[in-house]
Amino acid sequence: MTGRNPTAEAIEMVRREVAETIAVKSRWSDELCAGIATLAARAATAIREGGKIVLFGNGGSAADAQHIAAELMGRYLRERGPLKALALHTDTSAVTAIGNDYGYEHVFERQVQAWVHEGDVAIGISTSGNSKNVLLALQKAREQGAFTAALTGEGGGKCAGV
Repeated sequence: MTGRNPTAEAIEMVRREVAETIAVKSRWSDELCAGIATLAARAATAIREGGKIVLFGNGGSAADAQHIAAELMGRYLRERGPLKALALHTDTSAVTAIGNDYGYEHVFERQVQAWVHEGDVAIGISTSGNSKNVLLALQKAREQGAFTAALTGEGGGKCAGV
């Protein structure tokens, strides 16, 4: 026996991770906080005016998009009616058909062209900020009069400013 306590080590590791998460969030800039507040306000306006929130991303970002859409349609924090929200990757027939016919970089752009209208909110999620299919979809949404937001990792990559 080495006297090592795996449970105590695991607890300490969890505490370090929580502390790091708190530290990261406490360093958010006023610009980032203002961007989040603007996105929330634009999303609320879109919903109030009959619009919708459309989300998209790849891999873990797709899971995040799906989770956000589900929370908006379901009940988040309080009882309320469902909010119009859609995660584009969940239509596997559209994703695979568009990917096959036009290329994977267009799987969200084509769906945005079909679903997103002026006044809607389009949210692209990309950890790197460089996913071509997310970037093209955000550009198309903006062309169609939607408010666009990119949720990315630090720096924002090519999606920054779209």
